[in-house]
Amino acid sequence: MTYKLMIVDDERANLRLLERMFNSEYECLTASSGEEAIRLLKQHDVAILITDQRMPQMTGIELLKQTAEFRPHMVRILLTGYTDVDALVEAINSGLVYMYVTKPWNNNDLKVLVARALEYYENNKNRNTLALANERLALRLEQMKLGVVCALADTLRAIDEYDYYHAVRVSEYAGALGKILGLSDEKQQELTAAALLHNLGHIGTPAPVLSNANNLTRPDLTIPEVECERGAEIISGIAELREIADAVRCQRENFDGTGQPRGLRGEQIPITSRIIRVADEYDSLTRPRDLSLAISHEAALEKLRARTEKEFYPAVVNALMELDPAILSKTSSAQTSLHYA
Repeated sequence: MTYKLMIVDDERANLRLLERMFNSEYECLTASSGEEAIRLLKQHDVAILITDQRMPQMTGIELLKQTAEFRPHMVRILLTGYTDVDALVEAINSGLVYMYVTKPWNNNDLKVLVARALEYYENNKNRNTLALANERLALRLEQMKLGVVCALADTLRAIDEYDYYHAVRVSEYAGALGKILGLSDEKQQELTAAALLHNLGHIGTPAPVLSNANNLTRPDLTIPEVECERGAEIISGIAELREIADAVRCQRENFDGTGQPRGLRGEQIPITSRIIRVADEYDSLTRPRDLSLAISHEAALEKLRARTEKEFYPAVVNALMELDPAILSKTSSAQTSLHYA
């Protein structure tokens, strides 16, 4: 494969000299100004650019800055006959220049430098190709994860439509709270997925366990806590979702350490679990299965505040109080279609 090398210099003699030096090994392109070089670079995938620094209208460094965005992997070599220290330091520190060469140059040394620049270009391009492949793989995994989450949520909907819409609302509330609390994009995705599946244990918990507290598989756990354990077990069995299993398992932990199943307290409880706990409780108060038992937004906040630092993490309750009640009301009243961010 023959790589393209561009030479930019306003002195024709230098252009001809450098072109003769490299045309046996590279496909050489020449330009006598920065503007002409930009036009050519937009048409050709150039591996190496050799440019003079001191040119009229546009300096070499200005050329490098303008081409960095649309030719990011091109290796840049700067030729200069002047000691323009500040400009060179800026260019090198910003990663614009692979190497600079002072005039007059040694032909053999310049050939060695260009050969090394080509190796650097190939390695950089290979790294970029690998990074793009990893990004595509990560996207496929996210799409697969989304598909699994949607399938599980649809299963929940088929079994109990109230539970499904409750889960959707909790996921919406949790996502809004996560943004206020400054969660990263990755953690936000985990949160919304875990919140959507937080009551998945309804599917896997045997009917006798749900109907009779004396039949619990773990006598120390209440029915909701058994459901959390069961939901976490289901999620743990799916490789793409294992990172959210603990968020579901620990959603009944109390801030003061009196919750189950592990007796975690405070910061020991995953932040996703702390958020889901508040979002779940808020929706259960404002949109219960029996709507005759529903209470207002203000009354729900009062109940949550009364149990803060015992059951609920204060920062999450405070974040809920920051949310616009109109947004909460809109979410709670709508039977929202499934959305996983």
